[in-house]
Amino acid sequence: MSKEIQDYMKSRLGYNDEEMKMFMENPINIEILKKAPNLINKTIVIEVIKSHGCNVQHKVGDKFFFDGFGTLLTQLCPKRICMSALGAVQNLVYATSMLMISGQDPNEILLNTVGCPDPGLECGGWGNIVMEIKVVDRKDI
Repeated sequence: MSKEIQDYMKSRLGYNDEEMKMFMENPINIEILKKAPNLINKTIVIEVIKSHGCNVQHKVGDKFFFDGFGTLLTQLCPKRICMSALGAVQNLVYATSMLMISGQDPNEILLNTVGCPDPGLECGGWGNIVMEIKVVDRKDI
């Protein structure tokens, strides 16, 4: 691993020399860093594909954007985001990142939709949204 990448990660994570040594001794971290360029060039997109009665007023077509590491890109998202919606996509975003790290195509995930935990008016709640995940090249955003 190049000194430049090590210095960048040390600074980004706020590690001291001892912590960075421990980080670099873990072979899993080295493998992830080798695949970092692919993650950096990808964007995870969560799109609302169904919405009814959403208190936050998410509507079909709203999109939430994450980088390949799973960091929410707030500057590209709606001004208001429901915490329950984010909670619903948490595991799917993580799984998508892990597929990319493993060298697999995350867009081949078969169960690529999730719903917010509100069951909707018919089941005693207020409203519900359904979201779909896909990965696109960063340059296409």
